[in-house]
Amino acid sequence: MTSDLFRPADEPWTPVSPTLATARRLVTMPWFALTLVALVAALVLLDETWWRVALVALLVVVVAVAVFTWFWAGRNQRSWGYAEAEDDLLVTSGVMFRRLVAVPYGRMQFVDVSAGPIARRLGIATVTLHTASTETAADIPGVPADEARRLRNRLTELGEAHGAGV
Repeated sequence: MTSDLFRPADEPWTPVSPTLATARRLVTMPWFALTLVALVAALVLLDETWWRVALVALLVVVVAVAVFTWFWAGRNQRSWGYAEAEDDLLVTSGVMFRRLVAVPYGRMQFVDVSAGPIARRLGIATVTLHTASTETAADIPGVPADEARRLRNRLTELGEAHGAGV
């Protein structure tokens, strides 16, 4: 099965928090709501038929994209995960285009934890692993704040133990 290609074989798999989907919805849905309000207001104010037809078509497209985005946020959140192997951290993501990155502990230069206002309010953060190569760097969004702190400390210890410059 090809999905096994993107899962660690012997390591415990840690999914990211379901709150990541909520955060992504909170970021995108207000823009869709503002667009819908503007389109409905334009429909009410305009009298010309061809404008009304164009606005209704645009309204349908915006609603379809909003519905797609709502479901995409949940599916995308479920695609993220990580596993702490003996010599590297495995990070997987992607819905249509799957990706598995193995970041060797010995190659990590530093570990960054960040969270914007919505993520902080929801209690999640993004853990970013920086290496000398951009190909082996990785982000893990939607990590609960306590787990992000633990992961940062653990990865720093493992990086130092494996002779890296974390």
